[in-house]
Amino acid sequence: MNAVSTVPVRLVTPSRRPLRTSTEPIVLRSATLAEARAIHALIMDHLEEGHLLPRELSEIAARAPRFVVAMQDDQLLACAELAPLSSTVAEVRSLVVSRDARSLGLGKTIVDELVRRAAIAGFHKLCAFTHSPAYFVHMGFSLVPHVWLPEKIDTDCKTCVHFRQCGQYAVMLTLTRSRDACVPLAALHG
Repeated sequence: MNAVSTVPVRLVTPSRRPLRTSTEPIVLRSATLAEARAIHALIMDHLEEGHLLPRELSEIAARAPRFVVAMQDDQLLACAELAPLSSTVAEVRSLVVSRDARSLGLGKTIVDELVRRAAIAGFHKLCAFTHSPAYFVHMGFSLVPHVWLPEKIDTDCKTCVHFRQCGQYAVMLTLTRSRDACVPLAALHG
């Protein structure tokens, strides 16, 4: 799962944002422990927008390999974590794109990579809790009641200070088993 890929991006000049001018390709890969501080800084820098929950540096460091990062010129442009909630459900967590890299398609590219990784890992569902459900619906996710994802409620929501008041929507994608997915040995013995 430590695959490195070059991401094709379209350079769009959005209003109010500078155009990224680097000629280096944007690389999508698993994060390393050394990048935990940069991931934490990117998340904390975007808290004021109101779409992310705060994360502790120690938590990110412990889970760094679960993050997919988009890098260019050794600069972190975007990230998200593939967070297992149970043996069958995983979550897209802390999806964030730096302000000067928005409109390059990096968020969608990272979500697509997390979908691929979740299918290979054998998860049946991938979910996200978001203030922008349309963003995920355009990628094939469905808007669902929170109670359809009890794994998320039990794992995170019940202990959150925003429980029942967060304003986030639950979205879910049913995954198809990847040809690259691991087959449990018990399944081979009928």
